Amino acid sequence: MAGGWSRDGAVQDQIDASVEDEVQRARSQLGNGESALYCEECDRAIPEARRRAIPGVRLCVDCQSALEKEQSTSRGFNRRGSKDSQLR
Repeated sequence: MAGGWSRDGAVQDQIDASVEDEVQRARSQLGNGESALYCEECDRAIPEARRRAIPGVRLCVDCQSALEKEQSTSRGFNRRGSKDSQLR
């Protein structure tokens, strides 16, 4: 179904591109190489099970959780500033 001046499938193409961008971002954050023995933030020992499960890990579970929480609150899309929300 076309909408306005866009061609058929343009919306799905945008969705696919957004998903691919997010997959690439997630892959770029995966660790590789040898894992650290101690957390780079708090210097606590990183358990061997975590080091084996996640190659290249640099943070303990607590510090990784805090980092992910900080990143999730700072990212996002401001729908109030979008064109669609201004039209309603």
